[in-house]
Amino acid sequence: MNRRNFFKLTGTCTGGLLLMPDFLYSYATQSTLVTGEQCLVFIQLNGGNDGLNTFIPFDDPLYYANRPKIALSKEDVIASHKGMAFHPALKDLANIQQNGDLSIIQNVGYPQPNRSHFRSQEIWQTGSSSSEYLNDGWLGRYLDLQCKEHQPTAGVNIDNIDNLALKGEEPNSITVKDPQRFLVRKNNESDKKLSDNPQLDFVRKIAGSVTEGAEEIQQALSKSTTAISYPKTGLAKNLEWISRLIKGNLNSKVYYTSLNGFDTHDNQLSIHKNKLSELNDAIYSFYSDLKQANLLQNVTLVVFSEFGRRVKDNGNGTDHGTAAPMFVIGGQNKGTIIGQNPDLQNLDQGDLRFETDFRSVYAGLLQNKLHFDPAKIGIQNRPLASLF
Repeated sequence: MNRRNFFKLTGTCTGGLLLMPDFLYSYATQSTLVTGEQCLVFIQLNGGNDGLNTFIPFDDPLYYANRPKIALSKEDVIASHKGMAFHPALKDLANIQQNGDLSIIQNVGYPQPNRSHFRSQEIWQTGSSSSEYLNDGWLGRYLDLQCKEHQPTAGVNIDNIDNLALKGEEPNSITVKDPQRFLVRKNNESDKKLSDNPQLDFVRKIAGSVTEGAEEIQQALSKSTTAISYPKTGLAKNLEWISRLIKGNLNSKVYYTSLNGFDTHDNQLSIHKNKLSELNDAIYSFYSDLKQANLLQNVTLVVFSEFGRRVKDNGNGTDHGTAAPMFVIGGQNKGTIIGQNPDLQNLDQGDLRFETDFRSVYAGLLQNKLHFDPAKIGIQNRPLASLF
């Protein structure tokens, strides 16, 4: 079974509940709670976010020389520090950084970068090298080892399609688009053997996870409320669900969601501003909600994209590039800017050279937040220092 077909099949199990036969929802036997206070929350910016117009090297003349049509002026950027500044749409993220709760990791990428959306996302989601192909995600491998017993809500993906990052040998994660409506029906066919086909039996096991996970999600939602008003956007709603699940003691180790629309080949100034505004407003609501609930120290929010954009604009936008910044919020991070400013004089075929391998960030998250040895899931990179 290839990976695309697997996603279609498991997406049907976890998101399109009305399309699944009833008997596949009857295989539930285990507890779903994952012990521990710390959790990671990921926002994946799909399409390749333009890092140079997000956290901007406004003091470098080469930034303006390479981007005569789309550069942000020195008068427009905000919260400048050592030659770098935020896009004006990110005013609340700038405040979070000034509060000491946001670390920015500059020039994140990997050797021999791939400019295909699908392949680069796969590399980030599996933690592989550019020439390596893995079937399971880096978080899925972690959950396989961390979960002593089958735990279907150890990871929660708020989306309408499964995410490779959470795929493991065991279905220890669940995908749901709308947790409030995530209800399933049971019957008494739990002892019925479906087939001798291991792939179909695995799907049956996923269906059992859906039953267990739905119950735990509803219990968590029943124990939580939203203390602040979130914007009426898709990302904000997803983060509101995640906040409620955290406050309702679902005790998942990992939460995942995404925001589309960052493939800005044309009309970039307008599109990028709107997407960054949506990102800013959603994150600030989530941040404020957790801070008011005294949970920010237990939650680490990670924002990344599969690659950045090329240094030189194409007239009205930018094409696929390589390295870009990552944002880490909460989790008692040190609130610093890690790495050098983008070096626009020393490019690799018109692209930024990466300074920090993204797997070093993963290693730091696993080691410092989840107290887990990253080498156990094949990540040999040294954990990024000075993040926590």
